[in-house]
Order: sequence, then structure tokens, then C-alpha cells
Amino acid sequence: MLNTVFRAIAVIIGALIIFSIVNPVVIVGPGERGVLVRLGKIEEPVWGEGLHLRIPILDKAVIMDVSIQKEQTEADASSKDLQDTHSTIAVNYHIDPDQAHHVYQSLRKEYIQRVIDPNVQEVVKAVTARYTAVELITQREKVRDEIKDILRERLAQRHIIVDDFSIVNFRFSPQFAQAIEAKQTAEQLALKAQRDLERIKIEAEQKIASAQAEAESLRLQKENVTAELVQLRQIEAQMKAIDKWDGHLPQVTGGVTPFININPTRP
Repeated sequence: MLNTVFRAIAVIIGALIIFSIVNPVVIVGPGERGVLVRLGKIEEPVWGEGLHLRIPILDKAVIMDVSIQKEQTEADASSKDLQDTHSTIAVNYHIDPDQAHHVYQSLRKEYIQRVIDPNVQEVVKAVTARYTAVELITQREKVRDEIKDILRERLAQRHIIVDDFSIVNFRFSPQFAQAIEAKQTAEQLALKAQRDLERIKIEAEQKIASAQAEAESLRLQKENVTAELVQLRQIEAQMKAIDKWDGHLPQVTGGVTPFININPTRP
């Protein structure tokens, strides 16, 4: 009885060992594709996500990652005016899922070293050479889009899709950076001087306007005082004339009585 049990266990263990060695079951996970290689030849179609069976010994299953991945590449280049630049480029990409077997056939799994990095460096050099150093700074978005479009077209020929592209870091030589900084400082000082000049001009105009308003106010006050003084002199002259009057009406000759007797004799 025990011998029978031991034999059954041994058979099961042996079967598991053989099964693990030959392993006819292939599981393709999310974001992956399976490439079937039978006797050294790539078979179609590409396996999608899920469970697949292969023929032991004859078949080999290669799992390719087709999810979005990120690769950073360092690129040195020269601008149109021969200024040295250094860029850190970030590329988000993925393998075309339906063409994963062609990618494996031509590049194996070394597509980053064989295709992506060299193309990034080459495209960055070609586009950078079209712009001056100042244009690379002021037109950075345009430069980025141009590099992205060219790189997308090139990698698509190798069944690699560019999802996004960005310039993570972009810098010039220390000498040029110092020259740019000095130029910006000079421009800021010139702008400050212009603003100060405009402020002084405005303040001077305000003072002139204030002085003119004050002068006009003094003129109006002077006119008012002069008019009042004239009136006062007239009143003073009238008062002096009254003081000098002796109470008699002036005599008028010519037989005409100048005034009517306001106290007639009563009857």
C-alpha cells in the first residue's frame, strides 16, 4: 500500500517537473504581446493578452512590452551661430502592438540602444543647427515641436510610436550663459533707467501744473483784492465828501428854484 502511494507521488512529481521543463502554457499579461518563434521562424499573428499554448521544444515565446515607456537621452549639439548646447530629452513611446513581431525580428529587445537614442541625438543636432542660440531660447516650443515631428516620423518606420516629447534640460556653455545673463542685466538696468526718467518727467509735469494752478489762484485772488480795494477807495471818497458838506444845498442861479419847498405855509 505504501509503495503504491509513493509511486503515485513520484509520478505526480515527475509529471510536474516534466511539465515545468517543457512548459507548453504561455501567459501574456496586460500591456504585453507574445511573439511566437517556431524552429527559428517568427510566426503570425502576434499573441494578445491571455493564455496561449505552444509546442514544447519546437516553439519559443517572446514577451514584448507594448505599454507606454519613458526614455531619457543626453544630446550635445551646436547652434547655427556655433554655440555649444547640451540637452536632456525625454521621450514617451510604445511599440506598435500589431507590429511587435517585426520589432523583435529586426531589433530584438535592444530598440532603445539601436534606434531611439541614436535617432534622438541625430534629430536634435539637425534641428538645433537651424537656429541661433538666442532663437533656441526664445522659440523653444517651436524647436521642441519640430524635433518631435521629425523623430515621430523616423521611429514610426521602425514601428515605434512617439506619444510625447519634452526637453527636460537645455543649457549652453558657461561663457554663453554668462553673456546672456549680462545682457539681461543690462536690459533690466536700461528699463529701470527709462522708467525712472518717465517718473521724473511725470513728477516735473505735475509740479508745473501745480505751479500754474497756484499762479492762477493768486491772480484771481489779486483781481478780487483789487476790485475790493477800488470799492473801498470809492466808499472812502464818498465818506470824505459827506464829512466836508456844511449842510447847505448848492446855490443855483438863473431864476430857477432847484428844490420845492417841502414845508409850505399853512393857510
